[in-house]
Amino acid sequence: MRKTTEEALGNKLRVARAEREISQDELAHAVGVTRQTISSIETGQYCPSALLAFKLARAVDWPIERLFWIQGVTG
Repeated sequence: MRKTTEEALGNKLRVARAEREISQDELAHAVGVTRQTISSIETGQYCPSALLAFKLARAVDWPIERLFWIQGVTG
């Protein structure tokens, strides 16, 4: 059986929000998305566009490479 590697986008958005004491609603409003989008990003169910990732990093004042990274998933 051949193994494949999928890549996924990991994030520390929940940690960054907690450090800044920003709610999902507040962050969503700041970057122009819904609270559900923020929740989906935090749980890894949604992969943000590059533009949204940069907006989120700016909103929480973290370098983008600290907030998001590529993680390999072997299956």
